[in-house]
Amino acid sequence: METMATAMKWESLANKALDGERLTLEEGLAVLESNHDEVLLLMQAAFKVRKHFYGKKVKLNMIINAKSGLCPEDCGYCSQSIVSTAPVEKYTLLDKDTLLAGAREAMARKAGTYCIVAAGKGPTNRELDQVVDAVREIRETMPLKICACLGILKDEQAERLADAGVHRYNHNLNTSKANYPTITTTHTYDQRVETLERVKTHGMSPCSGVIIGMGETNREIVEMAYELRELHADSIPINFLNAIPGTPLENAGRTQPLQALKVLALFRFICPSQEIRVAGGREINLRTLQPLSLYAANSLFVGDYLTTSGQDISVDHQMIEDLGFEIELNAL
Repeated sequence: METMATAMKWESLANKALDGERLTLEEGLAVLESNHDEVLLLMQAAFKVRKHFYGKKVKLNMIINAKSGLCPEDCGYCSQSIVSTAPVEKYTLLDKDTLLAGAREAMARKAGTYCIVAAGKGPTNRELDQVVDAVREIRETMPLKICACLGILKDEQAERLADAGVHRYNHNLNTSKANYPTITTTHTYDQRVETLERVKTHGMSPCSGVIIGMGETNREIVEMAYELRELHADSIPINFLNAIPGTPLENAGRTQPLQALKVLALFRFICPSQEIRVAGGREINLRTLQPLSLYAANSLFVGDYLTTSGQDISVDHQMIEDLGFEIELNAL
């Protein structure tokens, strides 16, 4: 009887999400603070919502680190920041041929979306020219969706990217507004929100997510989900901090696998129709529980991340097949 009552409790949140109602703060906290023994019932309820909007399809995304290790920002989680001493590769924006080769690799990995990511506060005019040139050719020659992540944008830069054929623009909130000054001081939370609004104004799909494990409270995690719901972020990457030696957050602990699953369920309940992507850090935080994440999430990054390695693509493909799920090709 107790198990049935618990299942009904979580199913009531799923039904609330499907009815378009937003979870209360208390309900959100209940998800994050639930007993570990309830996780399978919680994921079953999250899957009810995920299946309603996405069935059993999984969207795959691949990143290329288009510019590395030359960032003037002081983001505490990032190995490429000016305050990091991590031994990362440093190079200016990759040439068009290399960006095109990355797009072909994305197709080989069955990724529907190719993400061009460049570290920095925002793109220079020359960097924008290079990205625009590459995007135009990719759009003309390959059936890929293109996501760009180049930092803070000006109006004319957003317009140029949209005109070139960029479908989606990523600019993560990363953490809560209250926690933001402890993570980054070289730009503000509000500047990130402004860039997302600018992206929407110019017709690109907004992509924005979080990094869990940077000292935020459970209440702040719920508030981040609320913010991304209100911003109408079409895609929400959920990263779990990979604490890289040489960064200010190198000693931060990992998110435990069961807690990571609760976070994914929370975002599915609060942002029911939005793409929820299991992103950076999934391999070392979720570990052997990675397959369960897809009962709440409907999207994955495949391959390597910016300066850290992902798991072999064959493992991801096999995981999706073993779950009875299906890769959704060329989907944004």
